[in-house]
Amino acid sequence: MIFTLWAMACTTAHKKQRNRVPGGENSMPDITVDSWGMLQEELFKGSWNDAIQRFRPPFVYRGLSDASYHLETSLMRLGGPFWSLEKHLLRNFRKYSRAQGREEPDSFWHLMAVAQHHGLPTRLMDWTYSPYIALHFALANIERFDLDGVIWRINYEQVHDRLPAELKEQLSAEGAQAFTVDLLTGIGQERPDCHAGEKTFHQYVETLTQFDALARSEEFLLFFEPPSIDERIVNQYALFSVMPNPCRVIDDWLNLHPDLFRRIIIPAGLKWECRDKLDLCNITERVLFPGLDGLGSWLKRHYSPKT
Repeated sequence: MIFTLWAMACTTAHKKQRNRVPGGENSMPDITVDSWGMLQEELFKGSWNDAIQRFRPPFVYRGLSDASYHLETSLMRLGGPFWSLEKHLLRNFRKYSRAQGREEPDSFWHLMAVAQHHGLPTRLMDWTYSPYIALHFALANIERFDLDGVIWRINYEQVHDRLPAELKEQLSAEGAQAFTVDLLTGIGQERPDCHAGEKTFHQYVETLTQFDALARSEEFLLFFEPPSIDERIVNQYALFSVMPNPCRVIDDWLNLHPDLFRRIIIPAGLKWECRDKLDLCNITERVLFPGLDGLGSWLKRHYSPKT
């Protein structure tokens, strides 16, 4: 029944999606910056936490090179009936990753996090606690410097205030502001036995089904921190978002709750200045993607002529 509703919703939603502008008429106004100084002001606005007398903002950030891009997951970008492929992708990733000698993920959410991290299309989306790292991703593709970029900023504490009671109770009992893989694993069932062979995947699927069922009355958005799989996760100050509907585009949901987010628009004419100053802060591919791939990407961009 849930799958049938998803199929109908996906087909309808994606037809509408192509004709809609991100941050549309029901959302908070976009903030378009006109200088590096104004950008700093907007990135750190609302950071002061009066309760602890520290600059500790309740925000997560995502940078995109094109302000017209929607918050679509990599699963959605597959196209076609992508929602029907989710479990097949995860099952085969789990099966074939064993041949690489990798350690078996100890839960469904660990599997999802590892798969997303290594490029498998999933319903997860990458975010960061760092406004500068989000800024890097908005400015990483110099071939799109003729287009306005954008940084999405979401108040994850207020987002989590809208969670179902079961999830809010778990978060409160832990005294945490964002979920972890371990916290999510406790939803609805005991931790599966990760050495039980192929049957374990059916337990994984049941975990996803139970998670999706939590949205029977109302959809929600949830943020969780992945395990520190490698330096890239750590250096990017990363976390993931997930929704209990693989077809829901996040900005569709956000536009129903415009008090939860803001979009900071970086005009095309400001991109080169911001990119060079971000490089001076050592926020580069070399740092965010440790290893030779990151080094190569950084050098390629660093020595590319201004166009």
